[in-house]
Amino acid sequence: MIDKLEMFIILAREQHFGRASEVIGITQPSLSAAMRQLEDALGVTLVRRGTRFQGLTPEGERLLDWAQRIVGDVKTMRAEFHSARNGLTGQLRLGIIPTAVAQANDLILPLMERHGQLEISLATLSNDDILTQLEQMRLDAGLIYQTQVPAKLEQIPLYREQLLLVAHAEHPLIQKDVVEWADLAEEPICLLSSNMRNRAIVWGHLTAAGRTRPPRVEADSLLSLLYQVKGGHLISIIPAGLAALMGDMQGVSCKALPGDGDMVSLVTAARQPRKPAIEAFLSRAKAHFTGN
Repeated sequence: MIDKLEMFIILAREQHFGRASEVIGITQPSLSAAMRQLEDALGVTLVRRGTRFQGLTPEGERLLDWAQRIVGDVKTMRAEFHSARNGLTGQLRLGIIPTAVAQANDLILPLMERHGQLEISLATLSNDDILTQLEQMRLDAGLIYQTQVPAKLEQIPLYREQLLLVAHAEHPLIQKDVVEWADLAEEPICLLSSNMRNRAIVWGHLTAAGRTRPPRVEADSLLSLLYQVKGGHLISIIPAGLAALMGDMQGVSCKALPGDGDMVSLVTAARQPRKPAIEAFLSRAKAHFTGN
């Protein structure tokens, strides 16, 4: 039954028999037969079929919740006993918002040093993508901007971002003792793309301080912003945790800005007990950011 529930979860995620069978590694007729057997065992129709996959029935939607719980618990049980015999092993699948990459590194490296057989899979994703993949059981945990999450997920606040002005080292704003948001109201600025959460946070501070001019440059990566600043004509704003990206970038300096950015949280499935690797990551995060 467990293997068929796992197949059902993948089918619900892929919403296509062909793609799901490729992910599972079986033929499409074999997957169709397994789903028929699952329906026969439960006495309900789970999948709406025509010439192709047409979605789950109400019973199928309900089974998906049960299947994710059951399969998750079985995987946790297996991981716990395997770790009891062999130490912490397997793969920890993490989704990280781009602005939390440096903080994630601070958590991951000690885990890898302590648990030599633990493998880490790290994906840089948006808030929404992390939540979706957690619900689909494609991730074990994530670092996201704090937001409302589905009831099946647990969210633990970790830290609040500090924002920095980044400019050429000789820029007049860098020479000031204190920089206020109002000082940036007329400056030519480069920011992240408008669909990114960090951009919304920064733009909120800027407009509250009276800025109406749009950014001169928009980019989809923080590294791109830094290279725009290096040219000497633009300023930018980045989270303090990413100042390390500047490295030895000659001629670029940063200055703290007043106020805070958003809260960054750890999110994982609201399930007890947790897989040992998830529990280890959660414990490390709490110790690093909250001292608990």
